[in-house]
Amino acid sequence: MTLSMSFQSDQTIRPTQAPNILFIAVDDLRPELGIYGNQRVKSPHIDQLASEGSYFTNHYVQVPTCGASRFSLMTGLRPQKRIHIENTAFYQEMANREEREQPESFVHHLRRNGYTTVGIGKLSHSVDGWVYGYEESPSHIKEMPHSWDRFVFNPGKWGTGWNAFFAYANGESRQSLKKQVKPYEYAEVDDEGYPDGLILNSAVQELKKLKAQRKPFFLGVGFFKPHLPFNAPKKYWDLYDRSSLPLADDPFIPKNVHPSSVGNMGEFNNYKLSDEKPSLDQPISDEYARKLIHGYYASISYIDHLVGKLIGELKSLDLDKKTVIVLWGDHGWHLGNDRKWGKHSLFERALKSALIIKLPGEKHYNPKIKAIVESVDLYPTLMDYCGIKPPYELDGESVLKLIQSKDTDSENLAFSFWKNGVSMRTDRYRLTQFYRAESPQIELYDHTSDPSENNNIALSHKKIVDSLIPVLKQKTPQFYDTP
Repeated sequence: MTLSMSFQSDQTIRPTQAPNILFIAVDDLRPELGIYGNQRVKSPHIDQLASEGSYFTNHYVQVPTCGASRFSLMTGLRPQKRIHIENTAFYQEMANREEREQPESFVHHLRRNGYTTVGIGKLSHSVDGWVYGYEESPSHIKEMPHSWDRFVFNPGKWGTGWNAFFAYANGESRQSLKKQVKPYEYAEVDDEGYPDGLILNSAVQELKKLKAQRKPFFLGVGFFKPHLPFNAPKKYWDLYDRSSLPLADDPFIPKNVHPSSVGNMGEFNNYKLSDEKPSLDQPISDEYARKLIHGYYASISYIDHLVGKLIGELKSLDLDKKTVIVLWGDHGWHLGNDRKWGKHSLFERALKSALIIKLPGEKHYNPKIKAIVESVDLYPTLMDYCGIKPPYELDGESVLKLIQSKDTDSENLAFSFWKNGVSMRTDRYRLTQFYRAESPQIELYDHTSDPSENNNIALSHKKIVDSLIPVLKQKTPQFYDTP
């Protein structure tokens, strides 16, 4: 069935029939793709998707950690209290709750509006939809109890969702091996030798089921890599010449900042057999840095191949002509930048991630969008395109006009939160305020002259700080008012 379009008075083009939505979440994916200018990483399938749709070069997440970032995405709200910047946000705010008038997520709202909703893999924080700790047995408590018609996850030989998330090719995991593991692996296995291949297989099976129904669907597919450990089939490692991979051009702590702004590397150091142990006091060798970058790139190429197969199946089923495709990275990652290996900071490297949107049945007017957007913008964008009224006032704004019109100018701001700080990104500056004892408590970076955020200029540019602070405070939740 051909998808026809109607032209609305607000100049936004919407389908006359409810479109399907394929949402692809990629864990820890900073915009390290060919389409974003990295000519060494091998990501042809995601690049092709971006070239057919729109990709956002200044997309920022609300929180630089998995669960909390996804919570803001799903609710369309920036953090309102401290639990909203923790990975337990879904458990604290959604699990074990009766269904209420206000939907728990945009997926829940789509379900109430006639959509069949299917989830696979890591879409909230839990990778299989159940609430339990990394080293615990699965519970019977759903993380998003009212959002899904069905949630699917095949843990394969690893047995549980969290074991699969930290999987090694021999069926062991970081948990089963008591953290006595390396943060990378390249095994002679096929795509199904690691859990992401099983996620792809489940997604293909679900697409075939959804093809047979009459209702529109939302299919969420949450891939694991390139999250640590950087484990991928060897064939993806073999795509790269390690010696040619560039190192971070800013492998030092930025000037005029307190080291606590960079933070620790606790997540990375959970891999006790790491060749070297990075710290802010002692950087790792160039050789080991290239090995880790190699692993990150190989993991991206692994997921890129799976995304290509998923979109290929969508097309073979003739569903692409009526399906919105969204690919989203839940936050960025420091690949040795600022002497850090990991996320969990309020620097650009941890807050900027990939965002690609492909609308069906039309050519996008603007393929490359430089305007500042936030993860909370996705909720209103999907509602806008599907013609569904949002159930409450959202913090984000629809980006449809950026995709469909000549005007790409935007005065949008992006707000991000982590631990004891809040950060605001304008088209030129990043202003970050910390509520802590350590000085300096305010950081300012000029992206016109310092896009890598190497020099905090807050002290020497007081007028700019004074003009931006009131805007920042207006959007800052009350729980940041005291240290």
